[in-house]
Amino acid sequence: MAETGAWAMVHERTSTQGRQPRKGQSMAPQQPASARDQVRDIVPGLIDLSERVLFGEVWERPGLSKRDRSLITCATLIALGREKQLVGHLQRALDNGLTQNELSEVITHLAFYAGWPAAMTAALVAKQVFEGR
Repeated sequence: MAETGAWAMVHERTSTQGRQPRKGQSMAPQQPASARDQVRDIVPGLIDLSERVLFGEVWERPGLSKRDRSLITCATLIALGREKQLVGHLQRALDNGLTQNELSEVITHLAFYAGWPAAMTAALVAKQVFEGR
């Protein structure tokens, strides 16, 4: 059975260490296209709503700072176990002013509310994101 999610990312990282690239091949990790770009032709209406309403309006509302919105979004994604979406939102959270230490505290705090497995999965995702910066 193939590994998925954060465990697969860790496995891939460790399994490629020490290997030399084939001629013409780079060992640098490939940057995947955003999820929105990957499914744009499948669900164009969903992508339009995401870009226009969610990111164009909701994220721009004055009631909360983008930093606070990122904190809330990351906490929600951790609690729901949405590790694929967590990658981009952790990056956005760092861009919006949250620190790695603050995000680590969120993960630790949520271990007691969302469960230890959710926190450990989030920690693996955060490790990948933090190391990639």
